[in-house]
Amino acid sequence: MKIITLILLAMATMVHAENKLQTDLPLKYLVAEPKVVHSAVQSRPLVIFLHGYGSNEEDLFELKQEFSPDYTYLSVQAPMMLAPGSYQWYGLQPNEQSMAEATVKKHLKILEDFIKAATVKYHTEADKVLLVGFSQGGMMTYELALNNPKMVRGIASLSGKILPALKTQMKPGLNLSGLAVFIGHGTVDDRVPLREATEANALLEKTTIKPTFQTYPKMGHSINQQELNDIKKWMETTLSTKR
Repeated sequence: MKIITLILLAMATMVHAENKLQTDLPLKYLVAEPKVVHSAVQSRPLVIFLHGYGSNEEDLFELKQEFSPDYTYLSVQAPMMLAPGSYQWYGLQPNEQSMAEATVKKHLKILEDFIKAATVKYHTEADKVLLVGFSQGGMMTYELALNNPKMVRGIASLSGKILPALKTQMKPGLNLSGLAVFIGHGTVDDRVPLREATEANALLEKTTIKPTFQTYPKMGHSINQQELNDIKKWMETTLSTKR
């Protein structure tokens, strides 16, 4: 009986530790590592979740249950607090585009530093780093990868868009070779209209990469099971293919 109790206490401690907010890197984050870690295994895939406007690091963290148990997962807290438990990557005030662009640039640098540090800490390499962002987090995945295509293997932008300043950089023939992109969007999204995803796909198709573009009928500003299934397939294909 005592042994069973000790086992249950140990399991509870592990779950609690997994959900503890980490503060040792440039951004705060949650982490989940494989239950069985083989010391001989190097460069384990690293998946980094970026939440949307007004949410927090816990929002996307449970999506890890849908993907491989052999990856390391980090879920990042955006640097700007709106209210306790509510964060953003940049402000949404109207008529302040220049201020928003400055904030995006500032926080992009912090995100870059975070990814570099996380790659070292979790013993992986850029070719095995994937970003998965929702809404404003999806916009930040574009900012990171399209400005630094060698920093990650791929991005999944869900219900996101390419911000205006970045659109101007998307020139025909732009060399983004080796970067994998998944675009997922609901057809009835009333916060980030589907046309934004369609435009992002069209811009990227003019570069040297070919994004995977999936739409989901009757889905709003959300994520459904079919999209998760598609992301999982995309992840596995991307990580099994060299740049």
